Amino acid sequence: MSDYHRPFAEQLAFFRQKTNLPTERWDDILREEHDRSFIVAGAQGADLLADLNAAVERAIADGTGLEAFRKDFKAIVARHGWTGWTGEGSKQGIAWRTRVIYQTNMATSYAAGRWQQLNAPELQSVLPYWRYKHSDSVLYPRPLHVSWDGLTLPPDHPFWKTHFPPNGWGCHCRVIPASKSDYLKAIASGKGPADAPAQGNIQGIDRGFSYAPGASVAGELRALVDGKVGTLPAPIGAALDASLPAVVRSATQAAWDSWLSEVLADPVKRGRLQVVGALSPETVSWLEQNKHLLPATAEVAIQDGLVIGPKARRHELAGDALSAEDWQTLPQIVADPERLLFDNRSGKLLFIGPPPTTGDATRQVKLALEFAFKLKKQKGETNLIVSAFRTSAAGLDGGIAGGHYEVLK
Repeated sequence: MSDYHRPFAEQLAFFRQKTNLPTERWDDILREEHDRSFIVAGAQGADLLADLNAAVERAIADGTGLEAFRKDFKAIVARHGWTGWTGEGSKQGIAWRTRVIYQTNMATSYAAGRWQQLNAPELQSVLPYWRYKHSDSVLYPRPLHVSWDGLTLPPDHPFWKTHFPPNGWGCHCRVIPASKSDYLKAIASGKGPADAPAQGNIQGIDRGFSYAPGASVAGELRALVDGKVGTLPAPIGAALDASLPAVVRSATQAAWDSWLSEVLADPVKRGRLQVVGALSPETVSWLEQNKHLLPATAEVAIQDGLVIGPKARRHELAGDALSAEDWQTLPQIVADPERLLFDNRSGKLLFIGPPPTTGDATRQVKLALEFAFKLKKQKGETNLIVSAFRTSAAGLDGGIAGGHYEVLK
């Protein structure tokens, strides 16, 4: 048995959380829907699906291989009297159908398990990049899959959202971790970010395969964590958020992108609230030790009125409003600001982002965060961003020199 098919805990855990779903055709569900659903096209009986599920699980858990699965499949079909399925009636048809069921479930569960492993903080601390690896064992290589071999990118690059293998029926490509030096060598050899397919270009990927198996589960975990961070004491909530792997952090960005698109498409103040991140443990500790201030929660959120309301319009008139591109970077700025300041006059935290990609490059994004403190916090309150605009680097430096701002970072 090759290492590629060697079963491991994350792979098995991913497969076991699936729900049996009756379907008529293979494309009744597509892409991320497979993360939570086990299907065999045409299998609609609950007992039949349960037995097929168990057979695949045995193949994953025990690494018994395709021939053992074929024996299980034939016995299950006979026991349940299942007829009319595609491939029935010929040796070649049965071989094809069992291979599709076996290889697809093995490949996607393997990929989902690898997705989880590659996002483990302890691995990313030493091997922070991902490399696409084409399998030389494929009898008929796909030219585009071969062209992606060696492509080395950060884990949050859009390429992985659509091109994380398998990228088609029988695809044996995979992803391996890479070091920073590997990444720099890849860039020099024409295998870096600039050489990845344009975002949205899924040429070379079979229908239904343009997604990262297991990644959608991160969105569910992100929602669960967001619900917890807001209710926990700030030091505990900050530690919880800081412990999350990169895949869950990317779910924060995806949720923010969706919320921002909705607000900009419907620019009416409706009181919509969106979590954009959390205070770091270091920030919570600094506030408590240096200012004797302990926020009630580590959660950081924003309301739609700041994006589209009167304050936004005033900043537009003043010429320092954020662009749509600036707003999109909000979770990144909260998670890792270029500078983090404390305003001694207002008692607010100031998150300073990078200069804008358009307009005056001497001006930076400035976010002011207002705290929900333990004695003042009401049910449902959180730390809110109360202003967001572009400001000059010279003005920030002057505020620091004059003692108005204290530097946390």
